[in-house]
Amino acid sequence: MQQIVDEVKKIDFQSEVYKDAYSRINAIVIEGEQEAHENYITLSQLLPGQEEELIRLSKMESRHKKGFEACGRNLKVTPDMEFAKKFFSGLHQNFQTAAAEGKIVTCLLIQSLIIECFAIAAYNIYIPVADDFARKITEGVVKEEYSHLNFGEVWLKENFTESKAELEQANRQNLPIVWKMLNEVTDDAKVLAMEKDALVEDFMIQYGEALSNIGFTTRDIMRLSAYGLATA
Repeated sequence: MQQIVDEVKKIDFQSEVYKDAYSRINAIVIEGEQEAHENYITLSQLLPGQEEELIRLSKMESRHKKGFEACGRNLKVTPDMEFAKKFFSGLHQNFQTAAAEGKIVTCLLIQSLIIECFAIAAYNIYIPVADDFARKITEGVVKEEYSHLNFGEVWLKENFTESKAELEQANRQNLPIVWKMLNEVTDDAKVLAMEKDALVEDFMIQYGEALSNIGFTTRDIMRLSAYGLATA
């Protein structure tokens, strides 16, 4: 803990180097919340019985986006949204394709497991090294993200037997994209005192727990979590 405190003392939140890296990291979290907002609206159309809850989650993601936009304004940083859209393009395209094919299981894995676990891991690692304003915003957001993760876990657990094969295929297709995303953001994250190894570890913990809660065995989780990891 003392090491983190010392690390934060060294950070110059007003330096051009920090602001440059922050312009991309801030854009990523803003775009991530926007993607989530849109994805939950799409899911509400695919799962009409869950429409009310999914619309509630989508509105929550929209609030999170506004909070992170305020974090950028606080540091007088303009988020690089073009970079962020490219950053999410792989998962975005796969979600859109799955939604068009009515693949609810794949959509839930991408949004409610992969994106939510990615966000929770990033927020957990960022909070200790954030500026005071961003820390308060992010602490509030991360508490709510767990409820979004829980929605996907509950639905997939209730439908695990018929969903298992599609979950494995969706994992195989989408998890390597996450490792690619982590590689893309390594240098900028380091400027913000966020270490890649810590991000990878926290993501794997969150994702592994989610897979376990759904019904996968420890052996399954080790196999599923390994896809694309060699490139991380």
